Amino acid sequence: MEVGPDEGAVGATSANETSETTPSDMSSGTLTSQQLAAIEDEEVLNKLLDKAVDFDERRMIRAALRDLLKKKREKREKERGSRQDDLRQQALSKAGTGRMGMNRGGQTSNHQPKSHMHSQFPASTTSSLSKTTSSMANLAIATAHQSSPVTAAPNMKNVKQMLLDWCRAKTEPYEGVEIHNFSSSWSDGIAFCALVHRFFPDAFEYSILNPNARKDNFELAFSTAERLADCPPLLDVEDLLRMHEPDWKCVYTYIQEFYRCLVEKGLVKTKKKL
Repeated sequence: MEVGPDEGAVGATSANETSETTPSDMSSGTLTSQQLAAIEDEEVLNKLLDKAVDFDERRMIRAALRDLLKKKREKREKERGSRQDDLRQQALSKAGTGRMGMNRGGQTSNHQPKSHMHSQFPASTTSSLSKTTSSMANLAIATAHQSSPVTAAPNMKNVKQMLLDWCRAKTEPYEGVEIHNFSSSWSDGIAFCALVHRFFPDAFEYSILNPNARKDNFELAFSTAERLADCPPLLDVEDLLRMHEPDWKCVYTYIQEFYRCLVEKGLVKTKKKL
């Protein structure tokens, strides 16, 4: 039996629709959990999550985001382990060669071959932010400057809760991030990184961040926000490191400023200003 040109075109179209997934597909309800699992671009999943309104759809997309971040982290850890093994083998090989050379010459040397293993793995961020004269003074000025928009809202408590809910919703897919307040939830810097990464996913690799590397996390989040969102570094990294839990008013003010910068760049659309 011959297949007419119309049928062949339909078959080709069907194949293309199966192989490609775009944010517009979600509105038509064509995505399945298998299709979501096949997406390897965080930005695509984030756009789908922003557009989805159905609870089950959002649940599937969040699960796909968590799985994708986990896969990336596992892949990076595997690559890191492989590089470490190679470096160990190289170090052992150099050490063996050095001992053979000493035995041939009949001489003993205290010089040991140097391993460059540590140089292969620098801290995720080594650049430091330009410090302000006083972080508390900056925060006071920023708060005074922002007082008019805040008082325009129903009340401070509602605005604070709205901003906290917004942070929680934007970082929900990120493993290791649980935002309950503006203090302890931000103490290791991971929440800052997750929030910035949500809007700038190509800026850095989130899956390799270490919660114990507080300084690196703070510097990475603040420098990225300043570079890509024009958000001033109102928080001082050294001050944050000295405190077990940051002052909630300081964190709240910084997140407010970051939100405003995103609105100005058109990355957040809202009728209400926080």
